[in-house]
Formats: sequence, structure tokens, C-alpha cells
Amino acid sequence: MQTLSQADRDRIAQAVADAEKTTAGEIYCVLAPEVGDDRHLPLVWAFGAALLLPALALLAGFRPEMLTRLFGGWSVGHAAAHDGAILSALLTYVGLQAATFVVVALLVAIPAVRRSLVPAPLKKARVRQAALDYFLAKDLHLTRDRTGVLIFAALAEHRVEVIADDGIYAAAPNTVWDEVVADLTAGLKRGAIADGFVAAVARTGAILAAHVPPRPGDANELPDGLTVLPR
Repeated sequence: MQTLSQADRDRIAQAVADAEKTTAGEIYCVLAPEVGDDRHLPLVWAFGAALLLPALALLAGFRPEMLTRLFGGWSVGHAAAHDGAILSALLTYVGLQAATFVVVALLVAIPAVRRSLVPAPLKKARVRQAALDYFLAKDLHLTRDRTGVLIFAALAEHRVEVIADDGIYAAAPNTVWDEVVADLTAGLKRGAIADGFVAAVARTGAILAAHVPPRPGDANELPDGLTVLPR
């Protein structure tokens, strides 16, 4: 993950503080390096490949003794050695399964490959659920008048979620949050995490100012800085 400097973190915190001066809403920013835990995926794919690929090869006409001949093994030419031929074929088949398991496990263990095997709908659901869980865990739903907004980015999944509490969601049209997502996504695609969050916060502040103006006695209910979740 790209390292955020203290200056970057300060820029994001200042953007949140500036945005909240114009509204009664509260903005909370979270960056997650990765949401899903797919460490088991290499083993699942390796087991599946080890079971299926050799079997498919047999159906396609491959025979284990072909490998024996290829690598210089002796062929069986006597009926009494038939059992030995069967054993040799079985050992070759098992060896092929083991080799397939190792190769596929190592390949799928590469982070980029592993992530590419996770279906997009599952990634979307995971990030959405992680954002909702964090929204509730940090009591963003308990702000005065229910005006908390969570801006949540998951780097590994390449997903952004914006969750507005009931007080905001009822006041602002749903389509405006797509603009916030687009601003943050544009920054993340360039590798400019801080720029993305600053732009998204500024857009969120403008939306909140239009629909939830400041009120007497406002207090800063949530931290302004960016929260970076552990891997």
C-alpha cells in the first residue's frame, strides 16, 4: 500500500475540518488496505485443480505411461509385469496431481492473481458490509440528528463506499453520493490517496452544506483525521 505521509494525513484532516464548518453534518474517512481474507483461496484452487486437471487430461487421451516414456522409463513387455505397470501408472498419476497442486497453489498465492479470482459481486458485497460494520462500530449512527457520513475506501478491492446516515440520506438525493465516489476513485486510480480523499471530502462538504446547514451549538462529534485500518 502507498505510504501516506503526515502531511497527507494533515491535509485530509484539514479538509474535513473546513468542510464541517459549513454544515451540521459529520464526515469520517477510512482507508482499508484489504477487506477480504482470502488466504485459504490458494489451497481451495490447488485441491480443485489437482483433482480435476489430471482427470480431464485422461478424458482427453493422456495416459500416465506417456510421462514414464517421456522421461526415459522402461516399458513393460511381459504379462507377469502387468501389476507393475498399473502401479507405475498410479504413481505417475499421483505425482501429476501433486505437481499440479504445488504449481496452482504457488500461482494463486500471488496477491494479484488471488484477488483476480474473487468475483466482483463478492468484492462489492464485502466492502459494503465492512463499511456498514465500521459505521455502526464507531457510532456514526449516534450523531446528533443522524448526520454522519462515512467515506470508506478498500484499496485491494478497488472499491469505494459512501454511507450517509438517515438524517442526511433523507435530505440529499441519492445521485449526489456517486459524485463523491467518483472523486475519491479518481484519486485512488492515480495513486494519489490524499488528493482523492480531499476531493471527496470537499464534495461531501458541499452536499452537506446545501442540505444540512450549520446550527447553533454545533460540536465536532467525530475525529477529523483519516483512519487507516490494519491489514
